[in-house]
Amino acid sequence: MTFNYDVIVVGAGHAGCEAAAAAANLGSKTLLITMDMNKVAQMSCNPAVGGIAKGQIVREIDALGGQMGLVTDKTAIQFRMLNRSKGPAMWSPRAQSDRARFIESWRHVLENTPNLYMWQDMVRELLIENGRVCGVHTSLGVDFRAGAVVLTNGTFLNGLMHVGRTQIRGGRVSEPAATGLTEQLISIGFCADRMKTGTPVRIDARSVHFEEMTEQPGEDDFHKFSYLDTSKRVLKQLSCWTTFTNEACHEILREGLPDSPLYNGQIKSIGPRYCPSIETKIVTFADKAQHQLFLEPEGESTQEYYLNGFSSSLPLQIQLRALQAIPAFRDVQIYRPGYAIEYDFFDPTQLYHTLETKRIKNLFFAGQINGTTGYEEAAGQGLVAGVNAHINCHGGNPFVLGRDEAYIGVLIDDLVTKGVDEPYRMFTSRAEYRILLRQDDADMRLTEKAYQLGLAKADRYRLLREKQVSRNAIIHFVENYSIKPQYINDGLEKMGTSPLSRGCKLIDLVSRPQLTLENLSKLVIPLRQELDKVPAGRKEEIIEAAEILIKYSGYIKRERIIADKINRLENIRIKGKFDYNSLQSLSTEARQKLTRIDPETIAQASRIPGVSPSDINILLVLLGR
Repeated sequence: MTFNYDVIVVGAGHAGCEAAAAAANLGSKTLLITMDMNKVAQMSCNPAVGGIAKGQIVREIDALGGQMGLVTDKTAIQFRMLNRSKGPAMWSPRAQSDRARFIESWRHVLENTPNLYMWQDMVRELLIENGRVCGVHTSLGVDFRAGAVVLTNGTFLNGLMHVGRTQIRGGRVSEPAATGLTEQLISIGFCADRMKTGTPVRIDARSVHFEEMTEQPGEDDFHKFSYLDTSKRVLKQLSCWTTFTNEACHEILREGLPDSPLYNGQIKSIGPRYCPSIETKIVTFADKAQHQLFLEPEGESTQEYYLNGFSSSLPLQIQLRALQAIPAFRDVQIYRPGYAIEYDFFDPTQLYHTLETKRIKNLFFAGQINGTTGYEEAAGQGLVAGVNAHINCHGGNPFVLGRDEAYIGVLIDDLVTKGVDEPYRMFTSRAEYRILLRQDDADMRLTEKAYQLGLAKADRYRLLREKQVSRNAIIHFVENYSIKPQYINDGLEKMGTSPLSRGCKLIDLVSRPQLTLENLSKLVIPLRQELDKVPAGRKEEIIEAAEILIKYSGYIKRERIIADKINRLENIRIKGKFDYNSLQSLSTEARQKLTRIDPETIAQASRIPGVSPSDINILLVLLGR
């Protein structure tokens, strides 16, 4: 028996959920296939969303009409804006979520999205005809046919878990591995490899001495992930807690190294550099007497806590003894030990920027199958893959985000241009235009684009226009309102800033670091009246957006000029114009990498590791540029 759909998404992790929702919301009849419908969007590791650069990605997903921000806001048990001590380009939202309610909320979204259907099963094989994917074959023997297929298999492709010398086949604890797809894709000619990630021990809060730890409460201001959501936080807000390892703990961990899969030869694949296991920390940073740990709640009402910073694949007894050497955990009880997991991924240079594979038409990869790590990176890829899968079925221009438009654009360009040699994690440092890619203005950058596409709906677009009008009115007011010294100098001195020697426009005062629109409005009644015109419920958000543009306008304009210059190279298309192997004037490495990646533009070619500026100049000369 055969069933027909427009788009099939394989895997219901963070990439799969966003891909399926995006394709369905655009009008494609979509099937989401998962091995366990009770674990859609499972937070396999930390029950948290956002963080440095990752929070910006979630804001972008929301601005594009995705779901991750809305689900996170509904299920948050703590919210914080990280990097507040730095400029707004570095501000990054982060939330702890209730793990169970996060799944529940996502399933509600999926089951109530028109055009979206679900099926519980394992995909064993892709159906391919004449170099084009046309469906999937499952373990139950069912064939589902579709115009496009999106693979978002996470850590399930031939997944293998490690706890000490114990090995368990699976994609997640208590869940089976997925088999068949890797082998089929390799036989077609795809390049695959193995990666490794890990997760920490889960702790029973009743056994923790919280008096020995430092409390880390959340924040309760207007900030959230979704531009649509202005309601109060729904769930009880909880604190995280911090403590440190010590030398006694490290000594026990060293005892276990001969049985560590990372050091005894069991694990040969590459793990994440920026989220190392505790055993890697004590080896790599042998001179450090302590490492910080973060104890984070898993939910509003559960006793289960996640120990961030203590990822491990050491034997159970070593993990337990090492924890008990830390004063706060001297009586610790655990739900399960940490473990490492190895899984298959595919070299992402085999993809276009749409995340369609170069080898098979209408087949898309998104998430950890591309060598990334992190829920947010996966979800961003999923949304782009879902949109382009829909476009491939129904027509339209490819949906691609530039490096100056979104962190999602940086992420995908890095993957398809540079490939990966370790699990890829987004950082603000990866974005050369991070002043343009702030978390506060993702809607300004992306919602218009999503509305034209049909992914962002009328209510979201109306809110964007309302915000633009109010923000611009504030900026216009301070640009044109003049202030005289005698009316404001006393107030300025009380606020710790120098008095005026002559009159000026109000915008000159807003630009001072000690002053804000809010505290100036206490001194300038017309400004207060202008701010009171801002729509209720979004007042703080809009005032903040205006203030950032005022204070950082010089930096923003300068970066925009640089981005526009680089974008000229993005418009010089070179795909299919050269036989790179015949160009002896190029370096050998450049010939090899240009042939393998086959870049779309000169700009993309310039970002390929091993392609030098002189190689780019040669290509420009050959183009007559």
